[in-house]
Amino acid sequence: MDFTNPLVYGVPCFLGLILVELTYSKAHNHKLYNWKDLGSSLFMGIGSVILAPLIKTISAIVIFNYLYELCNPIVNGVRTNILGYQSFGYAWYVWVACQFLDDFTYYWFHRQNHMVRFLWAAHIVHHSSENFNLGTAVRNGWFTIFYKPLFYMWLPAIGFPPEMVVVCLGIEALWQFQLHSVYIPKLGVLEKVFNTHTMHQVHHAKNLEYMDKNHGGFLNIFDKIFGTWKPLDENIDIEYGVTKPPNSYNPLVILTHEYKDIWNDTKKSANWYHKFMYVFGPPGWSHDGSTLTIKQIRAQQLQKK
Repeated sequence: MDFTNPLVYGVPCFLGLILVELTYSKAHNHKLYNWKDLGSSLFMGIGSVILAPLIKTISAIVIFNYLYELCNPIVNGVRTNILGYQSFGYAWYVWVACQFLDDFTYYWFHRQNHMVRFLWAAHIVHHSSENFNLGTAVRNGWFTIFYKPLFYMWLPAIGFPPEMVVVCLGIEALWQFQLHSVYIPKLGVLEKVFNTHTMHQVHHAKNLEYMDKNHGGFLNIFDKIFGTWKPLDENIDIEYGVTKPPNSYNPLVILTHEYKDIWNDTKKSANWYHKFMYVFGPPGWSHDGSTLTIKQIRAQQLQKK
């Protein structure tokens, strides 16, 4: 069965919706967009559009297909998983299951981008803007797409067709794009199930109480199960961005500044464990306490109370 990645149609819609939101914000004198910041976001978004098809072709055709064929050989004319059950077809409930498991995978992929500094160095690009708008939605790091497929390899391995996984990834990306809007209020009963616009505002905030929260894709169930869910408190003034911003509109600086900081930090100690932790430990970790992780800062705050 052949399917088209939804992002083929999504990209023109992204640009159109950015234009609509930009026009609306300017007409109502909302300081939602900064021209230089938007230019940086669009440059990185265009770069992702160019790079993504190349990497996704490799991941979908080579990695996903290889694993699917390896773990789901045809036995007596029937594609059968190595665990002994018949591999999944294209029934509607299989699509639902694939999308749900895609969301579960996205949660852990996204959470690890915040927990492992080397991954954060790629993901920080998306959080580096001090603006929250649809332009920020396309502000994606170019290096994330090199390792993202690795988190999803288990889906074709257990029997989901590779093209189904790719389509579910595309649907997930469409949902994530439209979450980047301040114009959508809380959605009532939908807030109990879905990851919504106000929840994603929380995710992009650099307020201490909001940091490293709401990693979900479609749903908020995994944030609730694993303790990372936080609803928007309308009494808190949100500050968007990161605590250590690149302070530049140069796309190359935005894309690489955290890697430079990691390199400089590894030179602070001759101990190889310390060097390892500066690369693969949580952001903010330091061997001498000169910088702290979010968990350490929160623990300090609790001790002071």
